[in-house]
Amino acid sequence: MTFDKVKTLISQQLKVPADKVTLDARLVEDLGADSANVMVLIMEVEDQFGIMVEDDAIMTLKTVQDVVGYIDSKM
Repeated sequence: MTFDKVKTLISQQLKVPADKVTLDARLVEDLGADSANVMVLIMEVEDQFGIMVEDDAIMTLKTVQDVVGYIDSKM
């Protein structure tokens, strides 16, 4: 469930086809995110899941799996 929501958020935010958003996909290298995209994505994640993402954790979120795992650890 978390992955499906994250997949939709990333697909819409980065304007990439949903089928490119896999657990192994790297946000920057594979999906073309830049730092501004990542910050907007983090804000969307916080809103959608009702969590706060700590600043030091943001730098560790490199792949879609990292994002999903972080969300799940906070729920």
